[in-house]
Amino acid sequence: MSWLERLTGGFKKTADRVGENLTGLTSKAALDTATLDDIEEALIASDLGPEASKRIRDAIAARKFEQLDERGLRTILAEEIEKILAPVAKPLDIYGFPRPHVILVIGVNGSGKTTTIGKVGHLLQEQDYGVLLAAGDTFRAAAIEQLQIWGERIGAPVIAGKEGSDAAGLVWDGVKQATAQGIDVLIVDTAGRLQNKSHLMEELSKVRRVLGKLNEEAPHDVILVLDATTGQNALNQIEVFKESAGVTGLVMTKLDGTARGGVLVAAAERFGLPIHAIGVGEGVDDLRPFDPRAVARAIAGLPPA
Repeated sequence: MSWLERLTGGFKKTADRVGENLTGLTSKAALDTATLDDIEEALIASDLGPEASKRIRDAIAARKFEQLDERGLRTILAEEIEKILAPVAKPLDIYGFPRPHVILVIGVNGSGKTTTIGKVGHLLQEQDYGVLLAAGDTFRAAAIEQLQIWGERIGAPVIAGKEGSDAAGLVWDGVKQATAQGIDVLIVDTAGRLQNKSHLMEELSKVRRVLGKLNEEAPHDVILVLDATTGQNALNQIEVFKESAGVTGLVMTKLDGTARGGVLVAAAERFGLPIHAIGVGEGVDDLRPFDPRAVARAIAGLPPA
């Protein structure tokens, strides 16, 4: 399947849910206040969040339709979702100099963080950047091993220590190695213990201090990986990690057809953080830059433009 076909499939559950929640709302004689309220509630129930749902409801009301069929409603829905998503669609920009450009990747265990690092590394390699991966989640031997597997898979070197070793020291070594070898990008995996915010903040602060001694602009990006199947819980994760880790951008993964992808819209409206990429499968090519129009049409249940 093409990327757009996979993307549409990835948002199938969301599109079906939107369709089910909107069923019958366009059959009334006029879009009165009660109908508009029903549309707003239907969008909230589809995980788009209260802020975005109200914005879309107001946009529909402002157009002063006497009557609107389902296709027309889906078209307007896609247009308004795209307006929310377009400002946050920002591909990763590798600007850090002197090299390496340092990317910290954070997220709760099970979010697809380590897999996403491998895919982001591959995406950057396609743009002719040299990539070094650092296994900074030193608390889990499985995370270290998984990153090494991904390094072999995409042909990128991996710097790793023993389980329980000092993550900040590993990052120091990673920057030194990348500098010595002329590598463009250092992507650092980090521990994902959301339940202990103070420990997480302390550890990430230590990593930041070490990086600052080598390059005062590093880390250049702090990317939060979100699991699309968690729905509204993803918003709670953004709130916590934004406060404790200084998140600069998002990647949404596991958009595999069972996901609650409407949360992308809620996240964009509430936080306005850049969304760099989305993942629709397990393959190395299944993570691509975020396309707001394609995503908006997929959520609205419309074919790709």
